[in-house]
Amino acid sequence: MTDNNNLVLIAGKSGTGKTASLRNLPDQKGVIYLNCETNKKLPFASKFKQQVITDPRQVPAIIKQSEDHSNINTIVIDTVTFLMGMYENTLVNTAKNKMQAWGKYAEFWKKDLMQDAVANSSKNIIMLAHTMDVLNENEGVMETLVKIKGSVMNEGIEAWFCNVIACKKMAIASLDGYKSDLLTFTEEEEILQYKHVFQTKLTRETVHERIRGPLGMWDRKETFIDNDATHILNRLHEYYRGDTDE
Repeated sequence: MTDNNNLVLIAGKSGTGKTASLRNLPDQKGVIYLNCETNKKLPFASKFKQQVITDPRQVPAIIKQSEDHSNINTIVIDTVTFLMGMYENTLVNTAKNKMQAWGKYAEFWKKDLMQDAVANSSKNIIMLAHTMDVLNENEGVMETLVKIKGSVMNEGIEAWFCNVIACKKMAIASLDGYKSDLLTFTEEEEILQYKHVFQTKLTRETVHERIRGPLGMWDRKETFIDNDATHILNRLHEYYRGDTDE
């Protein structure tokens, strides 16, 4: 895990609203959006500072450089799954010494990105990631996780985060019992009878997912909330400010 209290991993399958959850981020001119999927377009109008990533090493460099700019408040990486895939395609598959290249792949994630850049950043950092259902052969169960390659996969990308939020598309009927100020339903959602949500805590049905958060950050009734990244950042700031005040 890193020491950055403003870090969150938002993970989910394609079409569950990961990128759309960024739509209400405040002070959008202070948001750097790092697009690791070359042809991807934001599904909403924004004033983000958008940058297409063509070399994975750009990302830690941009995070470090942002420390010199007080007008930057948030950095979004969309997605770390594609970022690490880009590293594999451009720097591992083209290398003469594959074993050495895979070692640098792990070093890039652990040291260059997470330890040297993210852990030392004062900015909000939101990382988006794609999840897959993978068979755990030892336990004979399907696990939902962020799947990448190399030794990082064995440890689990999620292990580097104190906060892992699941992004899901759910039937409204299945959300009964979880009503809170952070879970609202639009007229269109009521008509369609489904909603994109964040899951903040494990339930009995999702024990094989890697959702996690600091003790007491979310109330049980807030297990499912609107898929709005602003809610996550607000709660992070409230929670850690509270720890500081005690």
